[in-house]
Amino acid sequence: MIASVEGTVAALTADGVVVRVGGVGLALHTTAGTRARLRVGEPAALATSLVVREDSLTLYGFGDDDERVMFELLQTASGVGPRLAQAVLTVHTPDAVRRALATEDLAALCLVPGIGRKGAQRMVLELKDRAGLPTAAPTAGVPQTPGWRDTLASALVGLGWTAGQSEQVVDGLAVRHPDATSEDVPTLLRAALAELGRSR
Repeated sequence: MIASVEGTVAALTADGVVVRVGGVGLALHTTAGTRARLRVGEPAALATSLVVREDSLTLYGFGDDDERVMFELLQTASGVGPRLAQAVLTVHTPDAVRRALATEDLAALCLVPGIGRKGAQRMVLELKDRAGLPTAAPTAGVPQTPGWRDTLASALVGLGWTAGQSEQVVDGLAVRHPDATSEDVPTLLRAALAELGRSR
């Protein structure tokens, strides 16, 4: 198994990066957040996970080992393949995933495109006891679950939008939905993505 890759960034692609290692260009699938931290021509060191299928070998790259471990754990849940596991880590950090599983925060898990309420419930049931607790404890006096605006903005940034774009669309949704709660985040995320798509 290829556990890590270290080399020079040769290219950034739509869904990942090409890292040149010893004259060989390795294509890695990454999250938008990981890809945004890389620059062509600069060195990169990524933790990796090799997914083997009958007709393909696909290498996934991560900013650190914690992301890789969570990526592999997520795939042990029923119905979760590598693409969906990577989508989870595009929207949430590993600690945020652990917190969502530990607190059974279905709304947070449903922020991920491709995960519905039943899928989120299945993930909690199958992974809650194996994911462990978040490594960073929340600050005393601060709620563990952020307000829906912060949650939604973070999800949009994780999906590749800028902080400014995310804040602008979230501000607009807040005006139109003054009574929104964290339970409404999946619906609001779909509305935000539709609005951002129209603005491109």
